Amino acid sequence: MSKTAFVTIAGYTNAGKSSLLNAIVGRKVTSVSDKQQTTRTRITGIKNIEDIQLVFFDTPGLHKPINRLSEHMLNTVKESVKDIDGIVYVLDCTRKMNRYEKDLLKSVNETGIPVILVINKIDLMKKLHDLAPIIAELAEEIEFQAVIPVSIRERQGVDIVIEEIMKLAEESVHFYPDDMITDQPEKVIVAEIIREKLLGVLKEEVPHGIAVTVEQMAERDRDNKVPILDISAVIYCEKPSHKGIIIGKDGSLLKLVATNARRSLSRFFRIKVNLQCWVKVKEDWRNSENLIRSFGLSDK
Repeated sequence: MSKTAFVTIAGYTNAGKSSLLNAIVGRKVTSVSDKQQTTRTRITGIKNIEDIQLVFFDTPGLHKPINRLSEHMLNTVKESVKDIDGIVYVLDCTRKMNRYEKDLLKSVNETGIPVILVINKIDLMKKLHDLAPIIAELAEEIEFQAVIPVSIRERQGVDIVIEEIMKLAEESVHFYPDDMITDQPEKVIVAEIIREKLLGVLKEEVPHGIAVTVEQMAERDRDNKVPILDISAVIYCEKPSHKGIIIGKDGSLLKLVATNARRSLSRFFRIKVNLQCWVKVKEDWRNSENLIRSFGLSDK
């Protein structure tokens, strides 16, 4: 008898949502960095365990909207809690849950949708028993199906999270092939990996104004040699000064990003990758509905 569960992974920015999704699926399906708002759209990850299929939606982090793009991101979060079997809410143990988060989870309680609280980054705590008052305070206001302390970085507690999520599964056909790990188009995955590498090396004022599009992507066979996947990508930024930062002196930073992205892409697609990146300026694109839509970041 096959079962399926549709689950939304939510939480504040930089809590570890994308890292949890990647850890559950077992492969990278969404970008991870220590910068806020790494995830901009709803990414679907799929995990099959025997006769159970778990379908996950990784949402953008909760934050106060400051432009059209961030409004789209928050709309994506709201849409992701509809018609699901459960919510995994990821909380960074080094910060307190704010009133906005609590009110959101209370509203979820009213719908009857189960909420699993995952308290991440416990490896950063000096004393684990300090978690007890945090959990007790939250439990007074919010009903949780389970509360699970984890360190996603250390891979502690992830298996317990999976076991708890499996309890949400109900009898159903599987909606995706059993060998599928994400429903994201390959070009979206490529763009996200390139952007992740950019986020890892750029200064604070630059990352949020970056979008990546993949212009061309094709496999090329070579006689008596290993085939190559040719990828051409364009990195968009909002200011000419940012373009200079992204390229770096004598192209050094862009070369570093392309090298790091090429390695990750080769591992993901399991083929040799030839990656070419260009940088273009689109001023104030985060407030342009047309550009947000053309970059594939619209919730509509």
